[in-house]
Amino acid sequence: MTTESTGRTVLAAGPSVPAPQPPEKPRTAIRFGTVVVGNFMVLMDASILNVALPSVRHDLHASAGSLPWTVDAYTVVFAGLMLASGSVADRWGPRRVYRTSLAVFGVISLLCAGATATGMLIAGRALLGVAAAGLVPASLALLAGLYPDPSRRARAVGSWAALSGLGLVAGPVVGGALVALGGWKLVFLVNPPIAFAAFFAARVFHTDKPANHRPVDGWGLLLSILGLGALTFGLVDAGVSGWGRPVPAVSIGLSVVAFAALFLVERRVAFPALPPTLLAMTRVRSDLVAGGVASLIFYGLLFSMTQWMVNERHLSPFQAGLAFLPMTLPLAVLPIFTGRLVARIGTRPLIFFGITAGGLSGAILAGAGAHASFALIVVAQVVLAFASATAIPAATADLSMAAPKDLAATAQGALNASRQAGSALGVAVLGTLATMHDIGLAVTAFAVVTLVVVVLTHRAHPAA
Repeated sequence: MTTESTGRTVLAAGPSVPAPQPPEKPRTAIRFGTVVVGNFMVLMDASILNVALPSVRHDLHASAGSLPWTVDAYTVVFAGLMLASGSVADRWGPRRVYRTSLAVFGVISLLCAGATATGMLIAGRALLGVAAAGLVPASLALLAGLYPDPSRRARAVGSWAALSGLGLVAGPVVGGALVALGGWKLVFLVNPPIAFAAFFAARVFHTDKPANHRPVDGWGLLLSILGLGALTFGLVDAGVSGWGRPVPAVSIGLSVVAFAALFLVERRVAFPALPPTLLAMTRVRSDLVAGGVASLIFYGLLFSMTQWMVNERHLSPFQAGLAFLPMTLPLAVLPIFTGRLVARIGTRPLIFFGITAGGLSGAILAGAGAHASFALIVVAQVVLAFASATAIPAATADLSMAAPKDLAATAQGALNASRQAGSALGVAVLGTLATMHDIGLAVTAFAVVTLVVVVLTHRAHPAA
């Protein structure tokens, strides 16, 4: 997910899981690096445009109302397609979907760089969201195939999360430097060389031929896209313009109708896009809840703290980006250790710890009062980094071990959909609260309720 120059956060970083031992063969290292590249670009592109918005507004004469959507169009489409893209990757094979998404990402980035109007840039960002949605579940499915041993896979996903997380760290800093060097168009010209290099490197993966050629659940995919897209659009629009307008209410109402229809349709089709057998697994449901709430806390606080830095401390966009380094830099390292801990103590304690740490970061902010010191904000940032770097990778690792192999991408797509919806909800809800004290109390409440639900679920199903 991302922060914007005005303090908006948008994309929730893709999931994460544990890290690999040093590869046994150079070929394995090449494949692992190729898988990392896709999620690296997804995260970098979620944040790199934020600091370029003043340049975009000047060059394209963008209105104040349309400017946020040059960032948010990416998030809305990305979230809406998450579940569908996972199902597509399971149906047509993760290698094919991954390479196609890389190529599309590179081409659309070139088109974005050539945009001459705000509408063209918004459309281009939406198409980038399509490609991003294809990259994340497919990359995790490729990673699961590359490391069939659960413990090695857990460690590998931690490394995948840490290395790709560098994109989130690099986005604001690299974006600011490129804007200073030559304007906003340069932030899009970074993508094509990376995407096309990874496209050719991905040839080393075996051509995947799924053994189970299940028919495509067209209605299920359509309703999932409509439900997730409408929900994310409504939440983002409420965060941008407030809840007092009819647009967010209508959009969220449409998502409720779409999800209700999806529930009915999935019970009647032979090969549902979101198989009930998957959702019937206690571990899967618990991981979806944990991932969604962890993203809500992380991105909601990221947005709120950015607003505080820009509006209360009057930091420039570049200074605000640097001010988040105490939080973003650990996120590039901690998931590696999370992967090792998963192999030693399991996923459940780490999920509990991560949600608890998220609540603690909220409690710190709640006790800060109206005139919080910057040092206290830094402490909350560090605690929040530990929360995100444990709960999200652990939930991703647990899901990769719990889901059947033929539904690996679908399960990861569902987790990413939950995380994207959680992040949008965090921004929309926490962004409407007036003080850091109220924001901190809300975050703590979310964490406590989630812990109670997860603990009760595990006690009711101790074998899960």
